[in-house]
Amino acid sequence: MSKTPEQVLEAKLFKKICRKAGTTMRDHRMVQEGDHVLVGLSGGKDSLILLKVLEERRRALPFSFHITAAHVEARNVGYHIDKEGLETFCRELNIPLVFRSIEPDLLQDPKKKACFVCSWHRRKALFDLTRELDCNRLALGHHRRDAVETLLMNMIYHGSISSLPHSLSMFEGRVQLIRPLLDLEEGLLEEFADLTHLRKIEKTCPHEDRSKRDNIRSLLLEMERLHGRAAYNIFQSAGKIFTEYLPGHRD
Repeated sequence: MSKTPEQVLEAKLFKKICRKAGTTMRDHRMVQEGDHVLVGLSGGKDSLILLKVLEERRRALPFSFHITAAHVEARNVGYHIDKEGLETFCRELNIPLVFRSIEPDLLQDPKKKACFVCSWHRRKALFDLTRELDCNRLALGHHRRDAVETLLMNMIYHGSISSLPHSLSMFEGRVQLIRPLLDLEEGLLEEFADLTHLRKIEKTCPHEDRSKRDNIRSLLLEMERLHGRAAYNIFQSAGKIFTEYLPGHRD
């Protein structure tokens, strides 16, 4: 049976995504023989695509490694996720899925926004799971634009130059945090998600506050109006820092 034009395009896009992510994984030595990778599965398009990519890489690479997906659900905050959809998605990929529930105290520190508190606890729960499940890798679905936005946010709001690294050793080397999609442009992931209807498992939360990041996105769009490759060049600049030409440098 011949494929429809949509199926042909879907396969082409997925091959392109896997090829780019595969190069990133190779260049940063993200996965090696015998690794156990825990994938933080939020339910959004990026983490779902990441899981598909890692499953494809597992079949393509000349060595074996294990994959487990995990979703951390925040209770008592009005948070909703399509659990059945996540379970079906993972079952079709033959990847085990672990659910963990947390109850973050959003009022413990009134100075901190609910999203910050919840995100911190969800990330902590993922790290706890890496220990419980004996995982030495934690994979997150951040892409290039996430890194650029984070870089701009830290510069503007915190006065520091930092972003999202491809790979980061944590807990004295017990866990390596990896981001296989970090060299991918969001537009490519958006196009693939639209074709495969991945958005239907997206989580919702009444406390979600994206005001700062939305402002940064608007700023980035304005930069791209000035120069079409602005976002890409900002991303590339993170690896080309000439400290001797920056304020504060001391000989």
